[in-house]
Amino acid sequence: MSRVGNSSRNAASRGVSFSSNPVLDVKLPTWRSRLVLFLLFGAFLALIVRALWLQGITTEFLQKQGASRYARTLELPATRGKITDRNGEVLASSVPVKAIWAIPEDVLSAPPEKIRQLAQLLEMSEAELRKKLDSDRQFVYLKRQVEPEVSEKIQALAMPGIDTRKEYKRFYPEGEITAHVVGFTNVEDVGQEGIELASEKDLAGKLGSRRVIKDRLGRIVEDIRAVREPHDGHELNLSIDSKIQYIAFTHLKEAVEKHKAKAGAAVVLDVQTGEVLALVNLPAYNPNDRSVLTGAQLRNRVLTDTFEPGSTMKPFTVALALDKGRVTPDTVFQTAPGRMTIGTATIHDSHKMDSLTVAQVIQKSSNIGTAKISFQMQPQEMWEMFTSVGFGQQPKFGFPGAVAGRLRNYKNWRPIEQATMSYGHGISVSLIQIARAYMIFARNGDMIPLTFQKATEAPKGQRIISQKTVMEMRSMMESVTQPGGTATQARVAGYRVAGKTGTAHKIEGGRYVNKYVGDFVGFAPVSHPRVIVAVMIDEPSVGGYYGGTVAAPVFSTITANVLRSMNVPPDSSITTIVPDSGVQESM
Repeated sequence: MSRVGNSSRNAASRGVSFSSNPVLDVKLPTWRSRLVLFLLFGAFLALIVRALWLQGITTEFLQKQGASRYARTLELPATRGKITDRNGEVLASSVPVKAIWAIPEDVLSAPPEKIRQLAQLLEMSEAELRKKLDSDRQFVYLKRQVEPEVSEKIQALAMPGIDTRKEYKRFYPEGEITAHVVGFTNVEDVGQEGIELASEKDLAGKLGSRRVIKDRLGRIVEDIRAVREPHDGHELNLSIDSKIQYIAFTHLKEAVEKHKAKAGAAVVLDVQTGEVLALVNLPAYNPNDRSVLTGAQLRNRVLTDTFEPGSTMKPFTVALALDKGRVTPDTVFQTAPGRMTIGTATIHDSHKMDSLTVAQVIQKSSNIGTAKISFQMQPQEMWEMFTSVGFGQQPKFGFPGAVAGRLRNYKNWRPIEQATMSYGHGISVSLIQIARAYMIFARNGDMIPLTFQKATEAPKGQRIISQKTVMEMRSMMESVTQPGGTATQARVAGYRVAGKTGTAHKIEGGRYVNKYVGDFVGFAPVSHPRVIVAVMIDEPSVGGYYGGTVAAPVFSTITANVLRSMNVPPDSSITTIVPDSGVQESM
């Protein structure tokens, strides 16, 4: 020890450094220390630049990113406007319901018992619920349009990740009776059929929105601000009269069931205003429960189904001939022997008749008589008459699905086609088209537009035929419902009625088949017409198929009840109608 200490002291006294020891002497290049210093300086500089970048240049971007994780914009639903009839009776309204939504990851962490209870309340199996929750999405709807009572029970479960959203469900008090007029909305409360679709823009209103802060469980913890206030939809006041709609639906249904028909349709028009007072179709559907819905039930046959109108077209041919001065009501035409050959084709009357006046041609519904009257005119004249009353043109009253029907250009008519179109074959129309066309006989020879909304002012008409022709046609068409006519079952006790029957074969695959459409179109009271009623029975299979047999009685019962509901004074002293089979019209 003393020797080591002495040697150290001796070394120190000689000026030898401790680091001169070869073991302790570490020789580092100068550039390495400088490199480390430079790297440290660069790192600090990068941090400073990054801090300036985050806190200065990209502040707005980062705030948005942060807000996206806790702030939400919620839609504030607008209440869809009510639909009412002309008297203010509600036909469609919105009731508040709830949409049940979930954060799948949080819900699946709940106890199995609660998941089973949730499935029961949602009216689905547990497997179905778990399938919905088996999703990578942060948000899924479990069920829409849930009744408030059920929603409260679901909230009472206090399950994590389950929340509700306010929405509306459409309710239709009249059910199937007004289904084809009002239509319905889908789960998003968007119109799909009928007035709901046609007036979607006015009924829907405008959604509102508000900004909120939510926690990770989706719960609202703070309201930030209202971005946009919701604006409710406008109320729509229809021209439909609920009482008249019920009358038409009830009697049409009885007829369809009685004749075991495939379908039926009826429409009631106000002669003075052009308002549609009733529009019914069968088969129908309940818009409040569309779990089982077929295409046949959805079809608005009054507007979308076309058929050959048959003899209901004859008054237009005769009216044109009268208006042009080619015939008078007393002009006689020979119709014997009940058939007539034109080119290579032969047309027939349903029963043999001899000479008939023009008035009798309408009363007896003679095809041959009508064809001979049509040859008093040029094809262009007939075509212009038919188009002037709306045939071959799409109705312009804003209702979805209304069709134009078929009317070929007169330049392509052959003589046989001119003859057959004169009595309603080779042309197709919808029921609402033929009903509107009868306006020229129920009014003073003019046409007015139809409307499904309550009219606030009298519409302006467009003259088609003269007043003199109108009065002559009313007399002839009234005789159709009197003894000797083809529609005696269309008579109404206490009222004078006028109209025309129609019967036509249906066309399938481009060929006529042994299936029929029977229709009747008429108006009342004849002294001062107030309503036009058109009825169509499709493929009746029991109790006949002629329009005078299957459609005329429906016209009678509907018209009688409608006139009384409107307090229209009687214009006939006949209070009892004696049943009369009448004469069947030619097809």
